[in-house]
Amino acid sequence: MAYAAKLRAASHRVFCLLSDGECDEGSTWEAALFAAHHGLSNLIAIVDYNRIQGIAPVSQVLELEPFAQKWTAFGWSVSEVDGHDHEALRTTLGAIPFAPGKPSCLIAHTVKGKGVSFMENTVLWHYRIPRGAEFEAALAELEDRT
Repeated sequence: MAYAAKLRAASHRVFCLLSDGECDEGSTWEAALFAAHHGLSNLIAIVDYNRIQGIAPVSQVLELEPFAQKWTAFGWSVSEVDGHDHEALRTTLGAIPFAPGKPSCLIAHTVKGKGVSFMENTVLWHYRIPRGAEFEAALAELEDRT
């Protein structure tokens, strides 16, 4: 979509949301190379970097570090931000493109299950949905934070 927009000299941007786990895949990096090669400054990848995949922490499944440097090496301009800080996200997204002629990658550092003590950084809650008493407990913790 971003390439087609560039060919048509369209002014819109294309946003792609990625999980950190998707960055284990060769097709992701092939697309990243394609975007940089074609100077798709209208393409923005936002990576939810919570460091947990479906079965284990990212570091145990397939280490991604040095993560930001990999995106840079693939020809992207990169910015890292606290993914829970809405003002920082707004400011960073407002600075796109981060560099002329390059696609932009925003790495949003997040905590899986943030705000709920029994869910935070727990692999189990990467794919599980709270129900019943768990749901009520989670909701109560989140309401206490507001």
